[in-house]
Amino acid sequence: MAKRDYYEVLGVSKDASADEIKKAYRRAAVKHHPDQGGDEEKFKEVSEAYEVLKDPSKRQRYDQFGHAGVGSANSGAGFGGDPFAGFGGQGQGVHFDFGDIGLGDIFESFFGGGAGGRQGGGTRAKRGRDVEAEIELDFEEAVFGAEKTLTLRLHDVCEHCKGKTVEPGHELKDCDDCKGSGQRVRVMRTVFGNVQQATTCSTCDGQGKVPEKKCTNCRGKGVEQKKQDINLKVPAGVDDGAVIRLREHGEAVANGAKGDLYVNIRVKPHKKFTREGDIILSEEHINMVDAALGTEIEVETIDGPVKLKIPPGTQSGTDFRLSNHGVPHLKKETRGPQIITIHVDIPEKLTKKQKELLEELRDSSNKRSIFG
Repeated sequence: MAKRDYYEVLGVSKDASADEIKKAYRRAAVKHHPDQGGDEEKFKEVSEAYEVLKDPSKRQRYDQFGHAGVGSANSGAGFGGDPFAGFGGQGQGVHFDFGDIGLGDIFESFFGGGAGGRQGGGTRAKRGRDVEAEIELDFEEAVFGAEKTLTLRLHDVCEHCKGKTVEPGHELKDCDDCKGSGQRVRVMRTVFGNVQQATTCSTCDGQGKVPEKKCTNCRGKGVEQKKQDINLKVPAGVDDGAVIRLREHGEAVANGAKGDLYVNIRVKPHKKFTREGDIILSEEHINMVDAALGTEIEVETIDGPVKLKIPPGTQSGTDFRLSNHGVPHLKKETRGPQIITIHVDIPEKLTKKQKELLEELRDSSNKRSIFG
């Protein structure tokens, strides 16, 4: 479904002032806010429109290039301004769930941590602790993807007993304290009669079984601390603040599933480029003669140098768009653009000859304006 024009979404004209845009957004946001019984999709739409039109540079690029000039929301700095929270967008980290070190499906969601699942009957499945780690990427690695190795010390399954807690050659037996039920039942006398209260057995940790003889390596814990090298495949287009989830690569627990590993992504700034969603932004400087007469310059892109034609009469602050030189989309085999802002440099000091030429040009321009 094609996106609607942002001015149409907010119900303002293209020459609306910043104040008019803000007032229109507040009205629309209050009307469509989900907490007020409004349409959540329309609320997101007006919030996205406001995020672009409230920013002068984004608005300028939108006016020039349309939606292609302001990027998509795949970077993790998503839209979502809330009129009841200061009328500002709140960035959310993108969360990638990699079922097996990057081989699972990639999907976007808000990062909410990994709680253990529940088994039938309402009993919580035994599960190891979730672990957080952090990796730092160069700008290019975030754009094109990378393979990284994380070295962590984690509780892993004991190699001697294979996580069963029992010394090899021995078996598990029913817990004497709970008689194999995993629970202790206590009867309390109340004014309403006797009340039974069931609690998890602390001796067997609710498992109902204990070792005949504890493992001599892990002392019956079923786990031991190990140094682990974890290979991580970072997808192309990931942005700063994203979180990658590796299921069951956290800490182990006896007779249960491993926890998850959450890897926080940090991207180092680039000396030349900045990023806005799937758009890469950069700047180039030319002198006023080249701006007036037109020229061709070599510009740096993430893919290497590219020739850019500057037409005669180019004004300072003009944006030029290079298609498919931006950031790859996470779910598509396409890339965003690179937008290059041209700055025209005016010399602070002129030679005598330069002054004469400019005065001659000014006189010629004045005569054309009078008699032309």
